[in-house]
Amino acid sequence: MIPSADIRVMGILNLTPDSFYSASRKQTEREIALRVEEIRQQKGDIIDVGAFSTRPGFTAVDEDEEVSRLRKGLGIVRSIWPDAVVSVDTFRVDVARIAISEFGATIINDPSGGCDERMMQVVAEAQASYVLTSHDDDMDGMIRMFTHKVAELRSAGVKDIIIDPGFGFDKTVDDNFQILSQLERLQELSLSVMVGFSRKSMIWKTVGGTSEDALNGTTVLNTIALMKGASIVRVHDVKEGVECVTLYKKTNDKKV
Repeated sequence: MIPSADIRVMGILNLTPDSFYSASRKQTEREIALRVEEIRQQKGDIIDVGAFSTRPGFTAVDEDEEVSRLRKGLGIVRSIWPDAVVSVDTFRVDVARIAISEFGATIINDPSGGCDERMMQVVAEAQASYVLTSHDDDMDGMIRMFTHKVAELRSAGVKDIIIDPGFGFDKTVDDNFQILSQLERLQELSLSVMVGFSRKSMIWKTVGGTSEDALNGTTVLNTIALMKGASIVRVHDVKEGVECVTLYKKTNDKKV
């Protein structure tokens, strides 16, 4: 079981114009600043900054545009919250290098599943943490993939590895729930597990509505994941995420 003190809330800062949850899109300096302050005031532990949308049917942006967005956003993050724990959501090696060297990012959240082996060296040299995301649609395949990639990361010198089952990445709604039902199996890898259900279609395609209506479902799934060993919840709604973790901790700490 994950010690309660080690459970963290990661607040999402989207710098893209096309993220699937429209309310999360922050582009002007004022919008970005307000979002950073909101995550800080609501006691998020980590701020995850993304400048390249990975939603289904996303429109790709070139590397220069991604870097431009990140420099703008991360500059604002550091001006408002100098000691924030910063994660950068990117699969591009040079983008990760810039985020680490210029803005002190300490977590690289790679949605690609470790496709570019050069990323391992960048993360290892910086002694940063690395989020390894799975695109597998079943738990057996996921565990095989994680085992193989973790060995590669360790060999490259990456010391802190976080695994993300990748809810919504190349998975059907049923795939997502099947993986969630077995999430505790990832504990055999002895690594931190991050989950990202926040307002995703697996919720509203099941209970109805749209992403705008999926906050309650997000909290329910985060709670289930915590009970199955997750240690990081990645959320749009930081206040509710923190409340979920706080209540889980209170219950867990009272267990005999």
